[in-house]
Amino acid sequence: MSTETSREEHRVTRANARPKIGPARRTGGPGPMGGQGVAEKAVSFGPSLRRLLGMMRPERLVFAVVIVMGIASVVGNVVGPKILGKATDVIFTGVVGKNLPAGVTKEQVIEMLRQAGNSQLADMVSGMNVIPGQGIDFTALGHWLLLALALYAAAAVLGFIQQFLLIRGVQRTVYRMRNLVNEKMDRLPLAYFDRQPRGELLSRITNDMDNVQQTLQQTLGQLLNSILTVIGVAVMMFTVSPMLAWLTLAIIPVAGVASVLIGKQAQKQFTSMWARTGELNGEVEEAYTGHALVKVFGRQHEVAAVFDDTNEKLFASSFRAQLISAIIMPVNFFIGNLNYVAIAVVGGLQVANGRMPLGNVQAFIQYSRMFTQPMTQIASMANLLQSGVASAERVFEVLDADEQAPDTEGALPETVEGHVEFRDVDFSYSADRPLIQRLSLEARPGQTIAIVGPTGAGKTTLVNLLERFYEIQGGQILLDGVDITSVPRADLRGKLGMVLQDTWLFGGTIRDNIAYGRPGATTDEVIDAAKAAHVDRFVHQLPHGYDTVINDEGTNISAGEKQLITIARAFIADPEVLILDEATSSVDTRTEVLVQQAMTRLRSGRTSFVIAHRLSTIRDADLILVMEHGAIVEQGTHDELLETKGAYHDLYQSQFAAAIEDAA
Repeated sequence: MSTETSREEHRVTRANARPKIGPARRTGGPGPMGGQGVAEKAVSFGPSLRRLLGMMRPERLVFAVVIVMGIASVVGNVVGPKILGKATDVIFTGVVGKNLPAGVTKEQVIEMLRQAGNSQLADMVSGMNVIPGQGIDFTALGHWLLLALALYAAAAVLGFIQQFLLIRGVQRTVYRMRNLVNEKMDRLPLAYFDRQPRGELLSRITNDMDNVQQTLQQTLGQLLNSILTVIGVAVMMFTVSPMLAWLTLAIIPVAGVASVLIGKQAQKQFTSMWARTGELNGEVEEAYTGHALVKVFGRQHEVAAVFDDTNEKLFASSFRAQLISAIIMPVNFFIGNLNYVAIAVVGGLQVANGRMPLGNVQAFIQYSRMFTQPMTQIASMANLLQSGVASAERVFEVLDADEQAPDTEGALPETVEGHVEFRDVDFSYSADRPLIQRLSLEARPGQTIAIVGPTGAGKTTLVNLLERFYEIQGGQILLDGVDITSVPRADLRGKLGMVLQDTWLFGGTIRDNIAYGRPGATTDEVIDAAKAAHVDRFVHQLPHGYDTVINDEGTNISAGEKQLITIARAFIADPEVLILDEATSSVDTRTEVLVQQAMTRLRSGRTSFVIAHRLSTIRDADLILVMEHGAIVEQGTHDELLETKGAYHDLYQSQFAAAIEDAA
């Protein structure tokens, strides 16, 4: 595929502003350079995670309150088991005390038990605050239960406030990230989009961004609460029993090593999974937008085979990622259960020996569960975190892509006449394939310049350079004597208007699509432009006239009608310099005559560049440029070029002969 052909497939529609991603109706494949795809290897987990968290810096005050609320909530939750342990002691001592003889002291009961040979029971009673003959103290029991209830209720309220603030902070962070990506799109050069399959780029902006949002939403709150719970529970365990606390803490290194080893393997698979997701989206988008072409050439089976192959690879990488990360939770549950058994055995022996109240053992068992559960959650959240960071890296790759040269502070004259000059311009899409070298031309105000030549000659490239869709490597392009690189792109493109061979319409009404050429245009101005472009003659045949909504693929109007709407858009923009790139290629012969008449009126009084393959449409041009291999090989009027019997004569004769042959 030639460089020019591929550029023609990627004709831009960004004359005045880049439209939003999503509703574009253009078709075409990826660029001439092929798809850049995604990074095969993640940058690294640590730096990417730190950068992702750095995106949350503007919400640091909110997150500080979240942390405070989390600490308060965790305090209520971790103190609760110890309070319930006190309630358990009240019940247990009441039950034991009721079965002991009344009227004697605790010491006398212990001595009686030892004399009866119940030394173990005597040891247990000695460790209890029991009163012989007295049953359960319901006043004390109610006190401890109400206190526990109040603590849990307060913890729940604080937890709700924490989640509310966390959700707000995360959503605002992702909102800013989306804005950053959207603004980045405006600063990226056209060459970047040539290298990126559209489906792959959209996957980064939509799927990966959504995954980042879900990761932050689901992991931050749980991670914070889990860490605070682990710290709080550890402190409470040491206040209950240092020995059992050290026994519980012994599982941390074991669980940590297991989680790290498993997590590293999962990270590789998640990176591969999201890369395959982007690749699959690119193939689906390409097959969907080109479904008519696929059917025409009978390539459904080949497309389906490619889809099946990529889908199979996505399935394999997704399965491996989810399977490996899913192992983390059962492994940590197993380790936690071993610890639970050890605590039950050792704690039971401590109670039996009178060294620990039963309520403390009951509280410690709760603490062991509270300790291992967040540990397991932290490990299992590696699943989401690994996936989210892999997606964040793909978004960061877009944010880190090389941008186009920044705008300068120069200005065009207040009144632009349309004097365009190319002076010794050099340009190539790749360094090893030069295209345009030392090209010079001049278009005086009001002139119509026609550009002709074979495919790949550099015709569309020439006007793309004038629009600064690409930057020249040498020479100058001047508009009214001002170097176009010295003025902001928006100011330059505000003076230029383009009508392309590839029509671009967005999801809106016909009125909106025409008015896109001039924001704030009145209804009368829209109708005048529509009449000038002969849109008005078919609009009234539609169900809702100018308010007819163009559907997703623009199939409720014909290709020629879409082309007329884009021409009407150029009319309403009223640019000083007009660029027509095969603007009548999609209309029938009768409509072409009408459009040519409209174009003649549109070109009147302004500089126009007309790219055409049908030479009959540019016979009245003031100057015709014949291009081959990026160079102007001939220039002159129609009659002058025919007289020279050069390249233009050969082109004209080949078309004229073909027309006679077809007529015959």
